[in-house]
Amino acid sequence: MAKAKRRLSDDQYEAELFRLQAEMVKVQEWVRAEGKRLVVIFEGRDAAGKGGAIKRITQYLNPRVARIAALPAPGERQRGQWYFQRYVEHLPSPGEIVLFDRSWYNRAGVEHVMGFCTPVEHRRFLHQCPIFERLLVEDGILLRKYWFSVSDEEQHRRFRSRVDDPMRRWKLSTMDLESITRWEDYSRAKDDMMVHTDIPEAPWYVVEGDVKKEARLNMMAHLLSTLDYHDVPLPPIEVPERPASTGYVRPPREHTTYVPDHVETLL
Repeated sequence: MAKAKRRLSDDQYEAELFRLQAEMVKVQEWVRAEGKRLVVIFEGRDAAGKGGAIKRITQYLNPRVARIAALPAPGERQRGQWYFQRYVEHLPSPGEIVLFDRSWYNRAGVEHVMGFCTPVEHRRFLHQCPIFERLLVEDGILLRKYWFSVSDEEQHRRFRSRVDDPMRRWKLSTMDLESITRWEDYSRAKDDMMVHTDIPEAPWYVVEGDVKKEARLNMMAHLLSTLDYHDVPLPPIEVPERPASTGYVRPPREHTTYVPDHVETLL
């Protein structure tokens, strides 16, 4: 009988998560100081944990440096553009990090499986994508691609938990439910995508996502291991002393509209 795998305690998880988040802050300062451009792509099954990982990575980062690109469905004008065009607009400038919560790989997955693109468009994507990514890497962009994997049983459990949770039900779309009945179609599409786009210049890294906390730590630790970052000395900051009053008098409280004290009603 296989030995049961040990699991981290909540305290161990929180401690390691905070350590990794502190390292991500160092990465942020390195990216900003060195003018680096970092792109991290998050793809995978619905409910595989992509959003949770992105949330933990960006928790302590400066939104002016690290931003999330989660593009909606293309409009009529965008559908007539070169497929990669609208994604190019969201690529980072020097000193920026962009995390794609789904990306141009929509065409290899949902668009292909659901028939939102033609077979010709799908084949063209598989041909052009490696070329496009090589161009990004050649231009100096640091490109990292993560595929979050989840078993069909665990995905189904998470979908059911969202149905019963009014705070998370918004996460469950009709497209998510469709993915249950098209599990094998999505599996074949993913395998085909990997064959064409898992290139040396921009390889895919698969994250086992059945245990969300472990997936987050594993993904963050791996991302950090792929970056040759270093500590950036920060300029000293000195909080000045408050100057002496020059006679300013605050207006009477009744002249200003304050937010009601809701907390008082809870006591």
